[in-house]
Amino acid sequence: MAQPVFRFAPSPNGRLHLGHAYSALLNERIANDIGGRLLLRLEDIDTTRCTETLVNACVDDLRWLGFDFEENPRRQSEHMDDYRQALGELRGLGLLYPCSCSRAGLLRLAGRATDPDGQPLYDGHCLQHGAKPGPQSLRLNMARAIAISGLRDAAIWGDVILARKDIGTSYHISVVVDDALQGVTHVVRGQDLELATSIHELLQNILGLPTPLYTHHPLIKHETGRKLAKSASDRSLHDLRNSGVKPAEIRAELGF
Repeated sequence: MAQPVFRFAPSPNGRLHLGHAYSALLNERIANDIGGRLLLRLEDIDTTRCTETLVNACVDDLRWLGFDFEENPRRQSEHMDDYRQALGELRGLGLLYPCSCSRAGLLRLAGRATDPDGQPLYDGHCLQHGAKPGPQSLRLNMARAIAISGLRDAAIWGDVILARKDIGTSYHISVVVDDALQGVTHVVRGQDLELATSIHELLQNILGLPTPLYTHHPLIKHETGRKLAKSASDRSLHDLRNSGVKPAEIRAELGF
């Protein structure tokens, strides 16, 4: 039987916080319990926000916390050709269409049905009328994708963007390609991504990629009840470290 493969895959667009530590430690514990490997992957496709300083800080914080990841973690920014190839396969199946709609232009969707993230479901404007010249994203024709795969759960997301205008890929396509190329068998991540799994399973089915075993853990919450977030400047591992907190204390606080 092949060795199980887990991955912890943060996006280094800010300093890691306790929520990241919990997810990493849970992956570590489960991997150790069943004799699996634990990979570190850096999801840095947004090279504007994911600076080299933050990438290095992410790795340094994890090393401080006691992780001993394998050398040379996969960095998504170095593998754009892999994502373009997958997008090319989807395009060949007639599943992608260009979208030139701007954020301002999408205001017309206010008051419509929303996806699980609270964003209005796209109305297929560019599919029906064609995209305008200029910067374009690529959207998945969800109805056609469901017809091909027979998987209907992702319908709640509508025609999701699979390649952003400014990046040329997206989280959804990159994560399924990476998991397949790295032989990931178990994905352990937060509940905030549970519903997005339907998109990933849909893409895996269409692209002929294996589907890992998914587990979604509870989120570490702020005292106000919201989930911890880098964008909210929640206290980082770096701050805790500088205040004298020891790695063993963080592990104990999080139940490890």
